[in-house]
Amino acid sequence: MSLNDVPSGERIHIGFFGARNSGKSSLVNAVTGQQLAVVSDVKGTTTDPVSKAMELLPMGPVVIIDTPGFDDTGSLGELRVARTREILRKVDVAVLVVDSTEGLRNTDKELLSLFKERDIPYVIAYNKSDLKGFESASSDSITVSALNGTNINELKEKIASLAKDIPEESPLISDLVRAGDTVILVIPIDSSAPKGRLILPQQQVIREALEYNIATLCVQPEGLDAAIKSLKEKPALVITDSQAFKRVSEIVPDDILLTSFSILMARHKGILADCVEGLKALDSIEDGDKILISEGCSHHRQCEDIGTVKLPNLIRRYTGKEISFDTTSGISFADDLSPYRLVLHCGGCMLNDREMKSRIKTAKALGCPVTNYGLAIAYMNGILKRSIKVFPDLYEMIGE
Repeated sequence: MSLNDVPSGERIHIGFFGARNSGKSSLVNAVTGQQLAVVSDVKGTTTDPVSKAMELLPMGPVVIIDTPGFDDTGSLGELRVARTREILRKVDVAVLVVDSTEGLRNTDKELLSLFKERDIPYVIAYNKSDLKGFESASSDSITVSALNGTNINELKEKIASLAKDIPEESPLISDLVRAGDTVILVIPIDSSAPKGRLILPQQQVIREALEYNIATLCVQPEGLDAAIKSLKEKPALVITDSQAFKRVSEIVPDDILLTSFSILMARHKGILADCVEGLKALDSIEDGDKILISEGCSHHRQCEDIGTVKLPNLIRRYTGKEISFDTTSGISFADDLSPYRLVLHCGGCMLNDREMKSRIKTAKALGCPVTNYGLAIAYMNGILKRSIKVFPDLYEMIGE
């Protein structure tokens, strides 16, 4: 990803759903003006979700997702339908593509029920209107033809009108500090750090700071003390990689606000309060309990990997219990959380707001607490209150 690209997690996600051979892929190509998806008269040509990050007027940066037919059959078909259900966790706007020569079928009605159940804004696109003069009968539908381009621009406008009502994510730091302030970013460079680049939350904080005329000073933990002393005025905030939380907290004076990139991302995604609530589960872990560690990105695991090595070791030391751990990454997330006492999630920088909230909602509905890497590390090191002091409302809410 280029530093100038809008991250996938910050884009509006638009999913195209429907039965096989309804013309989903053809309509995706017509809407995007690209040969994004393979099309064929053979049912089930799209066998896996196809995603493309792009600029789509009049909306701007989006992710377009073409999904397999929801009426697919057989063992492979069931897997494809399951993948489509996974996509429902992340879409901000859904387009239900209906073959206008067939009208709404049971598959389409099931999809509509899922959209409504998940509060996903949607529009019904009655495709193949060139084959039959089908008139849509409601404000949430439109007749289109992917073949001859009928009402494609009108469909894009309908999608844009639905996307317009999606709440914006919270800022990262621009409402926490003022223009002209200095923020110190503590970024360890060890064997688990990506070679030659910063991770996405670090990039995003720097970019937002530039936009709001906030100065940033980037250091490794060993350079932090000298950096603080070099400033004429104390920094307004220190933000650290969660892995260095304990060490950094011992260096930063108590009168300087301190938090982590992971905690900032939890607020950015709208899940901070839920993740603070989930911390209580760490104090009731018993021998034999199982914890799910979930990450939103897929990456090569290093010997010092936080998700598979550092966090499990820290939790075992903190609880003194014999615990087992499972891990998921990327778009995979367990639908059945009954085996788990706790879900521990990364900052979710690669996931959009809706998917993060969907994961929290799934867990809460099953009575499984969820918390976040940065919060858990701060809590187990006895610095939770300090790490959220930068958020006055939440700080006061949790008490001493």
